[in-house]
Amino acid sequence: MTELSKAFSGLAASGRKGFIPYITAGGPDLETTYEVMVALAEAGATVIELGVPFSDPMADGPVIQAACERALQVGTTLAKVLEVARRAWEKTHVPIVLFSYLNPLLQYGLEKLARDAKASGIAGVLVTDLPAESAQQFSALLRAQQIDLVMLIAPTTSDARLQKIAQHATGFLYTISVAGVTGARKQLSSDVRDLVARIRRVSQLPVAVGFGISTPEQAREAWQFADAVVVGSAIVRIIEAEGARAPQRVREFAQSFTRSTAAVVGKEKA
Repeated sequence: MTELSKAFSGLAASGRKGFIPYITAGGPDLETTYEVMVALAEAGATVIELGVPFSDPMADGPVIQAACERALQVGTTLAKVLEVARRAWEKTHVPIVLFSYLNPLLQYGLEKLARDAKASGIAGVLVTDLPAESAQQFSALLRAQQIDLVMLIAPTTSDARLQKIAQHATGFLYTISVAGVTGARKQLSSDVRDLVARIRRVSQLPVAVGFGISTPEQAREAWQFADAVVVGSAIVRIIEAEGARAPQRVREFAQSFTRSTAAVVGKEKA
């Protein structure tokens, strides 16, 4: 089993739901990134998504775009991101998903990335702009290293395309709750429940819901039909605002979600 498979199997065995935080590596610096990753692990994160900063993050809203700019300004590279991932993995053993656009990975070299990601403890890779039609080769390279290829599914994805995505994805499927870019929103889209139902008809992989989830209340709603939630912009905003206090503030924020997981499980058992 891959590390992601183990993580989700553990959730299923205990009847729990998953909490997957996202942070941008290098914002404001890589040492803070490491400290925040440790804090998230201590707060009970199921998986940590570690974003590779990119100069043109088209799928991201203003909060993560700004974090990418700050990270690039201090010289954050993919090699440095892998190094901070290695440190965090050795400290916490919480699975890490490398979250990136395709261009930085191509510049690094896909075969080299697969080898180095394995050495860095990376459990999965998610490429926001990798078409399903082009995923087979990269998926095979990762699979040889026991690394999962996590894939995105948008609300506009057709049933035919959904089947193509499911053929190449492993680990879990990341469902985008709204059409648009990342960013905190006031409420969860009413369409996401139907989208998750469509996914379950073609895949047995766990399903995580993200893009727009920023409160424990939204997470509890999503956990009624999904296996995990992804929270990104709300955490990145805390890191930006809190400076040296960011690890502690992020830990407290993450704990509000992991405590909510217990509440959802208790409700289901009642």
